[in-house]
Amino acid sequence: MTLTDTDLTHLRRCVELAREALEDGDEPFGSLLVSASGEVLIEDRNRVKDGDHTRHPELAIAQWSARNLTVEERAAATVYTSGEHCPMCAAAHGWVGLGRIVAAVRSAQLTQWLEAWGEPEPAVATLAADEVVPGLAVDGPAPDLADEMQVLHRSRVERDRARR
Repeated sequence: MTLTDTDLTHLRRCVELAREALEDGDEPFGSLLVSASGEVLIEDRNRVKDGDHTRHPELAIAQWSARNLTVEERAAATVYTSGEHCPMCAAAHGWVGLGRIVAAVRSAQLTQWLEAWGEPEPAVATLAADEVVPGLAVDGPAPDLADEMQVLHRSRVERDRARR
């Protein structure tokens, strides 16, 4: 599916959240949940810097939606994210029955970048969200935002290498 202007507006906010996360010492990921009527319901960014690597914004969104939305509202909502869900977040997304995902960058892109920069493989296998949740609608990437996200991820890699 072609991304709409509305999709790109929401994805730009996700990139801003990713930048905020990076500036705060976290990994550059940001996400938001948008209702079927277009209202931003919740937004969050990565919060893993203190060692809890489950503090992903997509997991927080799934948990929030389970507490605050009906089954129908969850199914009609869209999660916008700077980077496609990891398997943990994709599973949470599927378990609570959220709708479409729109990602500025897909998992395969991020994996290619990290491999090219000589980064070690992650602790958890990299899978596309629709591999974890069959039938899930996942749209993206957003080529206009991919370069910006690549710069943010490269900055995170360089920062982490300088700390080692």
